[in-house]
Amino acid sequence: MAKQSNGKKIPAIRIKNKRATFDYEIIDKYMAGIVLTGTEIKSIRAGKASLVDTFCFIHNGEMWVKNMYIAEYADGTYNNHATRRDRKLLLNKKEIQSLRNDTLSPGYTIVPLQLFIDNKGRAKLDIALCRGKKEFDKRASIREREDKRELDRFVKRF
Repeated sequence: MAKQSNGKKIPAIRIKNKRATFDYEIIDKYMAGIVLTGTEIKSIRAGKASLVDTFCFIHNGEMWVKNMYIAEYADGTYNNHATRRDRKLLLNKKEIQSLRNDTLSPGYTIVPLQLFIDNKGRAKLDIALCRGKKEFDKRASIREREDKRELDRFVKRF
């Protein structure tokens, strides 16, 4: 838990894309800021967001995240935000250019992994350059996960 300036503890917000590590092999990770409106950041702080079926793309030298769900703020007015609009990501030009060059290769994509609030109260998005897994890779991931669970259960008994 993080502390506010008045000493109160605020819960750490970490919204994860659980399917990303199952469907994709992660090549490289980046941390990006997000351009949000006032009601969007309030909804994220309330934990009302989802990264299911989201992806990133580059348009006119800028990085965007598409299809990210942020619920409408409950106490918002008629100025409330659209729930699934495209949102701009804040990265350096070198990082964007590097990602652009990498995604030109077939099979590579940019996927959001985690949405969180940093220590200064800003929303950040962990993104990754990924390559899609084949069906046999997914089966191997499931097998590894089940083996780890069995080992943990065995160790817990002794």
